[in-house]
Amino acid sequence: MAGRQRVQRRSPRPWVGRAQGSVLSSVAGLAIIGVAALHFSGCAARVSPLAVSFSAPTPQVQAFDFAEVTASVSWPRPTNPFTDASLTGWFEAADGRSKWNVEGFADAENGSVFRIRFVPPAAGDYRYHVDYRQGSAHRSADGTFHAVAGTNKGPIRVDRAYPWHFVWEGTGEHYFFSGTTAYWLFGWQSDSVIDASLERLHRLKVNRVRVTIAGRSDTFFGEPVTVGPRWTLYATAWPAKHPLDVYDPGFDYRRFDIAYWQKIERGLRFARERGMIISLVLDMNDARTHVAAGSDDEKRYIRYAIARLGAFSNVTWDLGDDLDGFRDAAWSEATGRFIQHWDPYHHLTTSHPRDGDASVRQARRSDWVGFTSFQNWTRHQHSFMLEQRKLQQKIGLIIPQTNEEYGYEDHYPIWALPPNADAPDVLRRMAWEISMAGGYQITGETAKRGTNIWPNTGGGWMNGRGDSTMTMLEGYGHMADFFTSFDWWRTDPHDELVTAGAYCLANAGATYVVYLPHGEPTTVRLEAGEYKARGFDPLSGEWHQMPAVNGSSWTTPSAPTRGNDWVILLERIQP
Repeated sequence: MAGRQRVQRRSPRPWVGRAQGSVLSSVAGLAIIGVAALHFSGCAARVSPLAVSFSAPTPQVQAFDFAEVTASVSWPRPTNPFTDASLTGWFEAADGRSKWNVEGFADAENGSVFRIRFVPPAAGDYRYHVDYRQGSAHRSADGTFHAVAGTNKGPIRVDRAYPWHFVWEGTGEHYFFSGTTAYWLFGWQSDSVIDASLERLHRLKVNRVRVTIAGRSDTFFGEPVTVGPRWTLYATAWPAKHPLDVYDPGFDYRRFDIAYWQKIERGLRFARERGMIISLVLDMNDARTHVAAGSDDEKRYIRYAIARLGAFSNVTWDLGDDLDGFRDAAWSEATGRFIQHWDPYHHLTTSHPRDGDASVRQARRSDWVGFTSFQNWTRHQHSFMLEQRKLQQKIGLIIPQTNEEYGYEDHYPIWALPPNADAPDVLRRMAWEISMAGGYQITGETAKRGTNIWPNTGGGWMNGRGDSTMTMLEGYGHMADFFTSFDWWRTDPHDELVTAGAYCLANAGATYVVYLPHGEPTTVRLEAGEYKARGFDPLSGEWHQMPAVNGSSWTTPSAPTRGNDWVILLERIQP
């Protein structure tokens, strides 16, 4: 029966007490042992008991949600629950064909609470086993739960049939990766601000957000933001003696700041309910305060992140921002494989290098790399992404190509780039260039509306908050609407089918997408047939019906508005 749990009792001496099944509705088993190795010295005696109770998970959960078992430690509690005790387990489908090994995590600084989460990938019956260990003693419990089909989607995966693209596990729906950076989203003290920021981005059709777990900086990148009681960019994944000292916080890397991690969980759940992926960046170069590379502290940190946050289907892992600024290729390879080993659900993992040249050198030959994550700020994104596609084909491991940092709105209007290179319309056009190369992108909104600085209604790429004056993402939403209106994943770049100055995606003989960057007409070579033609205005999101197209060659009309970009979708009319 779903939800029932059996406690395994192992002891060199008889058990004291017996679990009574339904005595406690929230506690399925109670393991209390007197390990009574009595040592007399005069009239003194020493006893070392261990009392642990296990809660049963909800009898029925949705697929891709998690069934959670809690281990409550009564006495004695571990001095440091993050190093001195562990909760591990496994779960498997009732037919025994699939099994997952899972690690739990401490959820109380005093060692009183541990949790472990099992994520069923499909409807059906499951059984599980958990084991709490503290010193030489351990307590175990077994049980079952049932999963039902629901509205949750699984993690995003690389589409095996069309490996330049993504699908949602479970539903098989294709995922049009379109996102933004809200790097210190979890720096907000209030859940309401985090939720409102995510809700606003969701309305703008953003479905992926880059967020750091542990990054810290005091440069503020020239933006009108600063720390204050409501928001900070001094992330505290670990307890800190001096949390406001950005470069010498005095982190205790052997422990974790539970309240901070719980806040991240709440944000992930809110995003998951809206179909939004959160890219969790493990660290960043600007922090200058890092766990030692390859150390036990670093491994503990990564394992804790996986155990705690990996149960959410809407996450991907990012090894670090500007990664090559503080780690090397050997570290990336070892850490990528470390994540692959410890994550039972194998969320996609990537690395985010500092510049375009480094991105070409990243270890994307490895099977742990789920997709590329470039940082390239040129204003020739189409040619750049096509070149990356060719390099990936040469390697022979086809994975999605993404530029996750090519500019932030109004961020560097005169720095190292042509004037107005980070204007909203320039970035929007760059997004189209990337998409027309068969790739994906993440943009960044302006932070000029301020955080803790007047007018204090924004934050943009720094923390995700925005106001009604921030409209850049509306254009990105139109682009997402366009691509999700047809089977975009079946098309590939075919600029050779159009005259110079235009870009083309095609599934030859079935679908052609023609992008006119400046609205000038172009001639398209088609496989002979009849095609339905529609024009699309990237600025307004409006569709325009056009006469059907016949033959093997066709010259497009100009954009309705001179100088604006323009898109035409041709779809074969079947006889």
